[in-house]
Order: sequence, then C-alpha cells, then structure tokens
Amino acid sequence: MKNFSRFALLALIASLAACSVFESDKIDYKSAGKAPSLEVPPDLTQLSRENRYAVPGGAVSANSFQAGKADAPGVPTAVAALGDVRMERSGNQRWIVVSRPADQVWEPVRDFWQENGFLLTTDQRNLGIMETDWAENRAKLPQDIIRGTLGKLLDSIYSTGELDRFRTRLERTPNGTEIYVSHRGMAEVYSDARKEQTVWQPRPSDPELETEFLRRLMVKLGVSQEQSKALTASAAPASTAARVATIDGRPAVQINDGFDRAWRRVGLALDRTGFTVEDRDRSAGTYFVRYVTPNPDKSEPGLFSKLLNLGRAAKDESPLKFRILVKSQGETSTVSVLNEAGAPDATANAQRIVQVIADDLK
Repeated sequence: MKNFSRFALLALIASLAACSVFESDKIDYKSAGKAPSLEVPPDLTQLSRENRYAVPGGAVSANSFQAGKADAPGVPTAVAALGDVRMERSGNQRWIVVSRPADQVWEPVRDFWQENGFLLTTDQRNLGIMETDWAENRAKLPQDIIRGTLGKLLDSIYSTGELDRFRTRLERTPNGTEIYVSHRGMAEVYSDARKEQTVWQPRPSDPELETEFLRRLMVKLGVSQEQSKALTASAAPASTAARVATIDGRPAVQINDGFDRAWRRVGLALDRTGFTVEDRDRSAGTYFVRYVTPNPDKSEPGLFSKLLNLGRAAKDESPLKFRILVKSQGETSTVSVLNEAGAPDATANAQRIVQVIADDLK
C-alpha cells in the first residue's frame, strides 16, 4: 500500500512538472493594478484642433519570439501582406498597415489588449493613442514543484520582479491605418547591500516583444497563426547609427535616414523612453510631447526625472512640454528639440533629451 502511495505521489509530481514545463513556454500577462478612470486630462482637451486622429467610437509559443531582422540601409522597406493586413519593417522596427479606416480598427485593437490581460490607462481616441498599465508576465515565474503545487492557490506571493507596459499608436494614412506598438519595461532591484530594500528601475525596451504583440494583433485582425508567423519572418537586423551633434550651437541627433524612416524611428523612440505624444504634425515633422515618468511605484523618482534634476515633488511640477522636430534633406535627417513655444532649445534639458533619443536609436 505504501509503495502504491509513493508511486501515486511520484506520478502526481511528474504530471505537475510536465504542466510546468508546458506553462513556461507561454506569455501570460496579469495587470499590476486596477484600471483608473479613462478620462482625458484637462491639459489635453484643447488638442483636437485637427481631425486627422479623430476616431469614433492565447497563449503564444516562445519560438515565435525569433522575430525578424531587417534589410541593410538603403534597401527598400520590406513588406509582407495578406488580404488587407500587412507588416512593414525598417531596421529592427516593425508596424502593421491595415487597409481599413481607423474607426474600424480602434475597437478590435482595444479589445486585443484587454483579452491579453492588460488594463488600459490611456484611451485617447482623438489622438489615436492607447496605453496599458504595468503588467507582469506570470509565465516567467519559477516553474518548480512548490510553484506547481501551491502557486495556483497562493499566486500573489510570487513575483517576477519585472513589469511591462505597451503603448499603441494609430496613424491615419490615405489608404488606411498604420499601427505601432512600443514597449517599456521596469525591473525591481535591491537598493542596499543587505538586500532588504528594493526600487524599480527602467530596463531596456524589447523590440522582439513588440514584434510578437504585433504578430498577435495581426491574428486579432483576421490573419491565421501560421500566416502571421510567415509574415513576421525576415532576415538579420541592420540598424542605422544615430549620433549626437551640435548644430548652430544647439544639440541635435543626426540619422542617415530619409524622412519617412526617421519619422517612424523617432516616434517609436519617444514612446519607448516615456514621452507622451500629445499631438503630431507629420507635414511639419513635429511631435508635441511631454514627459511621463516610467515608474509603477509613485513614491520613487523616475530615471528621466533624475536626469532633468527635478528638485521638487512630481505633484508640484508643471508638465515639461517640448516639440521634437524632424527635418530631412535627402537621406539624412536631423532631430532637434524646441521648447513649448516652438523656439529652439539649447538648454541642458534639450541636451539630455537628445541623448536619450540617440541612445534608443542606436
């Protein structure tokens, strides 16, 4: 009888271990908090001066993370299409192009994030921007025997020490809608030698994770799993270098890209590094931005706040607003910083902003 009990116990443990191995190969996001009210802040209510952005109203294998890679500089952007959905790429960046008006795309995209375990903290249809809250990929939790037997009951006691947030930006085009997804991450690290206290710090954005969610979004928009994998497959990445320069006494970023590619790369860099794009005027090459600290712990100052040497508490600060200008001549583009009034900014803040953008573009 004892031998039978031992055998049964071993069989149970083996089955739990097998489930754990299977579960570790998944993406399973869980929101880190409750959804706040999706009200547009007062300072954004005056931004709808144009109608360009007015919009009415499963488990995934880790193997699909082998996202693609791009053509060398100078080679035309790669395009893979199926029906009215296609994926385009430039460097290590990808985005979806849908031959549908934005009013037909917004709700499916919104549902997509909620179906994948996220809450939306930003839902600004007039700007074509939505953003998730900070969420944890529970599939990254240790898949040991203790976790397998107790984790389902006491799930809240486990933490990966990592949080992710995603921003989705919809751009109207003459023939449909472009959809961009950008990732920001935070990691919990020890702040003292005795390992008794922790703080949250930004961690690098993950282009492959962005690509994976774009692939999953294609499925939501009607592409099959197999077809979506085929559309995202490509060759090795090749990125165009970005360098900081001084032009007419002001800091700037220089990129060996034409306007279209530079505009896309800068837009994703702004999303990844914590800027909120309040408005954009592609014809003038201008992003209207303000900075939002990428920090899930409101008691801790964020990285960029430290860079800007903001001495006062965040609640006492007026939002820091800037304009990011992209100007191109042939296959060379310059990215510079203007103040809120649109005048060239040569302050230390502009220098730091330029450096942050350049670092993400590298």
